[in-house]
Amino acid sequence: MTKNAPFAEQLLTWFDLHGRNHMPWQKDRTGYRVWVSEIMLQQTQVVTVIPYFERFMTRFPSVTDLAQAQSDEVLALWTGLGYYSRARNLHASAIEVVQQHQGKIPTSIDELVALKGIGRSTAGAIISQAYNDQGVILDGNVKRLLTRLYAIEGWPGQSKIDKQLWEIATQLTPSHRNADYTQAIMDIGATICKPKQPLCVACPMQDRCQALAQEKITFIPTPKPKKVIPHKTISVLLLKNQHGQTLLEQRPSTGIWGGLWSLPEFKDLNALQTQLALDGLPINTLPITPIKHIFSHYKLTIEPHVLVLESTPKKVTENGKSQWYDTQQLHTIGLATPIKKLLEKI
Repeated sequence: MTKNAPFAEQLLTWFDLHGRNHMPWQKDRTGYRVWVSEIMLQQTQVVTVIPYFERFMTRFPSVTDLAQAQSDEVLALWTGLGYYSRARNLHASAIEVVQQHQGKIPTSIDELVALKGIGRSTAGAIISQAYNDQGVILDGNVKRLLTRLYAIEGWPGQSKIDKQLWEIATQLTPSHRNADYTQAIMDIGATICKPKQPLCVACPMQDRCQALAQEKITFIPTPKPKKVIPHKTISVLLLKNQHGQTLLEQRPSTGIWGGLWSLPEFKDLNALQTQLALDGLPINTLPITPIKHIFSHYKLTIEPHVLVLESTPKKVTENGKSQWYDTQQLHTIGLATPIKKLLEKI
């Protein structure tokens, strides 16, 4: 196959020999299964997603099952995948699909992007993967491939470059074998045109690649301008009662770990001790090894402090946002990953 052959034809020839076609969401394809997989695959590698997808499908085999679920159960099955707003949006959109679309996943780009958590590229992937229609995609893998093929310099997040990439992606997308094409272009980006140490010698597009010809592979795509990542430290209280239960609080639905359960959080040890004193509890807690966690926009150090009560005081009571949990109950709720690891360790 030469560089004079149509791009899609060349890519599909490669896909027929080397593409990934045994992933669980490629079996029994439906709009729902493809949608869930595409949301899980956002900013998450395939190898990580597969077991989560299979567990999710076992518990919620249809969009109606998902719509009828409690938020806690959805978040519990998402624990460890990160970016929890994806799970909340998926759940909210499932409810909307049942209420507004009679339980049928929309088949148009406009209706799909109207749902929470579905952007233009994800909608294109659903259209092509589920319905084999002409859906254009531009995920991170595709952006990297196209910027190298056309030697496009500048951070792809800039609006003018993003617009240019969408135009190219649209021109390249064929009118046939759309499910295979979108999988192929994602696959070649993920397995060949990798961010670091791309396998250019194995790439069927090497004769087309302007970045390779100009010896700019290591510089394209242009990385996002770096910012100093701030660091934040908080204290959390690991409060256990005489029955061995741990007090957990549900976080607000928006923000970091939105809707998940976590330990009571304080800005520092002084604030924690002040609250304990107000509740008539001992303030001499036991500090344990801090936990470090990195988000996309800041670094977090969690300083846990343990307090074991001989009896449950009246001031520490359960309400809608605060509950005592046994260890064996922890898998039934959505927990922030570092808090889950801490609780399992303790």
